Amino acid sequence: MPRPAVPTLPPWLAHAFRTQRGPVPWSAVTRGALAAGPLLLAGVVAGHVSDGVVAAIAAMLAGINDRPGSRRASVRRLGVPALAGALGLLVGTYTGQLLSAVPLTLFLTLLGLAAGGASAVGPVASAAGTQLLVAAAIGAGMPAAESGWQRALAFLAGAGWLLLLRLALPTPGSLTGDFRFDGEREAVADVYDAVAELLDAVGGDTATTRRAALTAALDHAQDALAGPRLRRCAGSTAERRLHAQYAAALPMAEAATALAWAGEPVSARAAEGPRRLAAAVRGNTGTGPLPAPGFPHARLRSRGASPVAPALRALDNALLRAAEAFDRTAGGAHRPFARRRGVADAVRAALGTGGREYGLRVALCFGASAAVAQALHHTRWYGQHQHWYWLPATAVFLVKPDLGPLASRVLSRAAGTVLGALVFAGLATPLPRPEGLIVLVAVCGALVPVATRNFGALTTVVTVLVLALVMAGGEPQASVSRIGETLLACVIVLIVGHLPMPGERGGGVRARLAVAASAAHAYLVHVLNESGDRTERWALRREAYRTLAEARTAIALSAAELPALARHTEGTDAVAAVLERLVDTTTACAVHLDDTGRLTPRHTRQLQELLDELEDGREPGRPPAAA
Repeated sequence: MPRPAVPTLPPWLAHAFRTQRGPVPWSAVTRGALAAGPLLLAGVVAGHVSDGVVAAIAAMLAGINDRPGSRRASVRRLGVPALAGALGLLVGTYTGQLLSAVPLTLFLTLLGLAAGGASAVGPVASAAGTQLLVAAAIGAGMPAAESGWQRALAFLAGAGWLLLLRLALPTPGSLTGDFRFDGEREAVADVYDAVAELLDAVGGDTATTRRAALTAALDHAQDALAGPRLRRCAGSTAERRLHAQYAAALPMAEAATALAWAGEPVSARAAEGPRRLAAAVRGNTGTGPLPAPGFPHARLRSRGASPVAPALRALDNALLRAAEAFDRTAGGAHRPFARRRGVADAVRAALGTGGREYGLRVALCFGASAAVAQALHHTRWYGQHQHWYWLPATAVFLVKPDLGPLASRVLSRAAGTVLGALVFAGLATPLPRPEGLIVLVAVCGALVPVATRNFGALTTVVTVLVLALVMAGGEPQASVSRIGETLLACVIVLIVGHLPMPGERGGGVRARLAVAASAAHAYLVHVLNESGDRTERWALRREAYRTLAEARTAIALSAAELPALARHTEGTDAVAAVLERLVDTTTACAVHLDDTGRLTPRHTRQLQELLDELEDGREPGRPPAAA
């Protein structure tokens, strides 16, 4: 008798319960506990409670961006949004004082248009756009005796305090070696481990998944090594050596990808070398004995007769070069192996299809919520809780597509706010003031890094924290008002999210797919032109895989939307799959051309089939056919 089918949740609902896994980030938890609470305490002791509240809000927003990664990468990840938030608070305060309701709403709408478009540039820009708008709403709507520049300085002090904690406090990674390299060594070591896992999976069903994991590891290492370099420091030699170790992993990853494309299993011995290199990076030690280069079964094949032999020889050569890089006591001049996206790329992304569509939605949500909030501001519905800025600030977070599908975001936000408001309502009466509220803010600050793994959980923690800050600032308990404004923001964002927009829907996904297609085509042209510049080739390969990973993420989120929205990006996942096979095939071609100077019929046939498939599909993001 057949077993009954187990019912499955729709994607938009399943996403609301999805939680990122991993160890508890105790370092971030410690920083969170030492940030918002102590800042509020300092404001209370100094007699500047309002400044303490603003600083605590800035520390909370910075804590949301305090994700795993290297210390140097955190400078940009935390610093840029903090600067944007301070600017938003400055502008919002003065415009709120000078403009009446209608001009202020128009200004906030235009600000939402600009910040929304800029958010399409990347994750840091998205965080900066969010903090700009949230701080602008707070500045315009939160009454305070301080001037705009004083509030902006308090905001910078709060975010700067958390950044200082991030730079100064030791982390588990920094305790095992050089203090500066808390996340960099682990990130580079993960690349070598990912290469080994891909080699183990060659010829099996998990090879595609392992190749995607290798891309993610390379992306993470690239980000970890970004940020300010310590060129004049005595330890700069160690830093250059770490960059060289990352660079040595690139040809090894290329060879492993070519082997995965060939699809013939390799000896288990092939993965031993990368694993020993990973251990050497983590321990900052020598490599010790590595497997002898050369695979006999590869050398028995006639030169160029199979794509496996050149790829194995490339792996041999990459292992030898890596051993030299690890044994070298002083690295050479650092050369970046990842293309940096400049101002022109950022402007194109902001003004492109995705930037325009997202900018319009942010502008409509931000402006409409500000208009509704100010209309209600003078009614009895608000009563004595005059926090109209909560409504547009909530809408800014709800409209962000990188936090999940629209319906999932709305459900998580509503449930998290109700739960957080009820929790705070139960705690507000017995807690002593202000001591109990300061302790509650510190506890919530410590929970933020853990709660970021689920949007609903994050909303619950942030709701308790914000309500505690409001009461610490001398205002009455506002749980009911917070729930009502959040539900209003949910309705506004749901309506705007389903409104038709100028141009084709799903512009953000198609824009990312177009960028990925352009990067894949540039990589293919470079390889087929047989350029000898391998540094440029590896940079193009990294860009192709990275943009594809970003497009895949956007496609997955779009596919989990309600059917009315998901249908606008149907078929984009198939285009992304073809592009991934094209980049894999291009990598295999590059390795084979290095070894033999010519392509096999299998290479040329696969390339032509993939290009024909892209050309026939005529989906957004398709590359032009290569000559």
